[in-house]
Amino acid sequence: MKFACGAKIIGVGAGLPVSVVTNEDLTRLVDTSDEWIETRTGIKERRIVNETESATGLATEAARDALAYAGIEGDTIELVIVATSTPDNLYPSTACQVQAAIGASRAVAFDMEAACTGIIYALSVGQQFIGSGTYKRVLVIGVDVHSRFLNWEDRNTCILFGDGAGAFVLEATEQSDNQMLGTYLRADGNGGHLLWIPNTGTQYPHAGTDGPQPTTRFLQMNGRAIYEFAVNAVPEAVRQATAAAGITVDDIDYMVPHQANIRIIKAAADRLGIKKEQVVTNVDEMGNTSAASIPLALWSAIRRDKVKIPSTMCLVGFGAGLTWGSAVVKWTAVDKRGDAASTSEKAEKAEASIS
Repeated sequence: MKFACGAKIIGVGAGLPVSVVTNEDLTRLVDTSDEWIETRTGIKERRIVNETESATGLATEAARDALAYAGIEGDTIELVIVATSTPDNLYPSTACQVQAAIGASRAVAFDMEAACTGIIYALSVGQQFIGSGTYKRVLVIGVDVHSRFLNWEDRNTCILFGDGAGAFVLEATEQSDNQMLGTYLRADGNGGHLLWIPNTGTQYPHAGTDGPQPTTRFLQMNGRAIYEFAVNAVPEAVRQATAAAGITVDDIDYMVPHQANIRIIKAAADRLGIKKEQVVTNVDEMGNTSAASIPLALWSAIRRDKVKIPSTMCLVGFGAGLTWGSAVVKWTAVDKRGDAASTSEKAEKAEASIS
């Protein structure tokens, strides 16, 4: 597709729950152990919302952080896209609520749902609105609160997920300075039964008021099938997106994958010939935050000076649907706050809550 103008990412931000739940904490709920969880997933801890926290609140926090990183105000945003599978409300959309919270009164706002791949889909949509010349600044957010849709007696699923939000700010640029280099999106509804959360009629997770809820009303996953899907989908998406960008896998400085499971990440990287130090991960401290995981992983890496700027990155996701996709971007964005004070303060609070 030919675009009238280019696009670049100028900001990244995070919104995280206060509470940190460790593997040891989970041993009090289900028959598991820290070693069992870490060996199979790479996860050591995750953030879980409390009764007063919400998907909208986390998304708003991530939005404000990304705006501060970019050094811009909310009223300059013209489009808000929120990728989420677990909104607080069926309507109004999470995007509309974020739009109001950040003062983006001119912005169009809508939600979209592509599960864990949602942030990649949203980036691609945002790029196309910019490329067509329709909007100049787009806020893209991935947020999920899976903890409210989990069966906390099922050790195969409750150990995997964490809550959180991550955001990117996209801005129009001259076509010669286009930094969204290539994207690739796929879906296969034939695999929808492999990972799903019922949410209609009698299958609604919160339907009924008396007695325990049937376990079939919560997240259901065929772990083995998802693993086999993912280790093939990630290399495919990376190769196709780099080809669309006119480069090869060898030209990538970093791969930023969906943080579902460290074994999936390592297997995919091995198939692509990407070195360990080129793979951005934070699955150990966040778990699987679904649509938020890619921006959260990059946010963590930038905060800890683990990626160089500028660099060429491949953001790659996969998830329920089945969906998968990738975006190759040239990353040049630097934190306009200089010392990144608010981001560091947030990190210190999170680390303090662990101890």
